Amino acid sequence: MGYSLDFGWLAGAVGAIARGAATTILLIAVTTLAGTFLSILGAAGKRNGPKPLRLAIAAYVEVMRNTPFLVQLFFIFFGLPTLGIRLDPILAAMLAMTLNMAAYTIEIVGAGLDAVPRGQTEAALALGLRPRLVFVKIVLPQALKVIYPALTSQIVIMMLESAVVSQIAVRELTYEADMLQARTFRAFETYFVVTLVYLGLSMGLRRLLVGGGRRVLGAGVS
Repeated sequence: MGYSLDFGWLAGAVGAIARGAATTILLIAVTTLAGTFLSILGAAGKRNGPKPLRLAIAAYVEVMRNTPFLVQLFFIFFGLPTLGIRLDPILAAMLAMTLNMAAYTIEIVGAGLDAVPRGQTEAALALGLRPRLVFVKIVLPQALKVIYPALTSQIVIMMLESAVVSQIAVRELTYEADMLQARTFRAFETYFVVTLVYLGLSMGLRRLLVGGGRRVLGAGVS
């Protein structure tokens, strides 16, 4: 017996798909801002902080990069309540995504910091600038320009990994797709449409990040 494609259900599902996509966008927006901020602090601390801090950051990076994101998510959502720390699903998802992304972007930002010639820092310090001002005004902008393409790719990857948070009932795009296919029994059509939505989100996010990077960081971002 042949299978007949039927997209008639889609008219009534646009709202659910749109809500799921909006939640996915919210997750990646918060994760991008918080994860990038933490990665800058982590990369700076790993290179210039005291030894205990450097060791702690290195251990954090290794643990987060060598364990599955799903396990990290379950630990935060199901494990922390045993210690009396209970988070709403969306807050747990944001925390897990931020910590996971920061572990990867610490190394990315660190590579950018290493790419800035040491002589520039020494020259700025010799002119009497404070170390923090040297880092913020001289070193960091150049580092971000160097690593921006890699950072952009990591943000897109994190957006795609956000599908995992459907496992703790966060009503993002994959969760809504699961609910739709369960109600319509049209798994192929549902996931085909959602795949196209994810593709559009990925392409749109990449274009937004590249365009924004060009305006903020100047020429050289691609």
